[in-house]
Amino acid sequence: MQKPPVPELSETALFLDIDGTLVEHASHPDAVRVAPELAHILGDLNQKLDGAVAFVTGRNLAMVERLFGEIGLAAAGTFGIELMLGEERETGHEAAALVAPAFTALEEKFAAADGVYFEHKGPVLAIHTRAAPEALPAVIAQCRETLPLLPDGYRLVEGHAGVEFLPEGATKSAAIAWFMNRPPFRDRVPVFLGDDTSDEIGFEWTNQNGGVSVRVGPAKPTAARHVLETVPEVHDWLKQLARTS
Repeated sequence: MQKPPVPELSETALFLDIDGTLVEHASHPDAVRVAPELAHILGDLNQKLDGAVAFVTGRNLAMVERLFGEIGLAAAGTFGIELMLGEERETGHEAAALVAPAFTALEEKFAAADGVYFEHKGPVLAIHTRAAPEALPAVIAQCRETLPLLPDGYRLVEGHAGVEFLPEGATKSAAIAWFMNRPPFRDRVPVFLGDDTSDEIGFEWTNQNGGVSVRVGPAKPTAARHVLETVPEVHDWLKQLARTS
């Protein structure tokens, strides 16, 4: 699989996952750090692309802002449940109260498990096992038992370092489509970079809509048509993009 081309800035809409794509994974989500140079590169690109740059992440928007500060990028947080573009904001946390009892009961089952971290994000639950990889099979098994207890439309996304419960409509493809229907993204070519299972549906949408899909990480089966093997390679590619005119 080839590295992605460096597209024409005036025609590009850039969508970026965060963890594993822009920053290295950490044993705990709160341990991630963003280099000042990266924030500068993204701010520069956002200016050169006339605002057509957006984070598309499983993190909530409050965490995105804590990581990157106020650099002016659009963002889809919590897999598109939270959307921010200029002054426009959308949130969809209505299901949070419905799923809270099941999520709490599930967390109690792993209360004594070192290295298993539950991240509650409204109607979304992420369970991180990066610090305890041996616990992942048991976590997946319990989550599969919990899934039928949740409202219709919920799905379980099983990753290589954890799992996530997502409500209907919470997909990175839907988030990208939301942006692409609005200026300054409209009528541009979507370019999406991601690294995980939850990014695959975004790769598929990008491919179907004439865009450039880029998986970050070692070679493995993926819908993406291009690859950058490491986070530093992503940074280098973004620098190349910023240098084009």
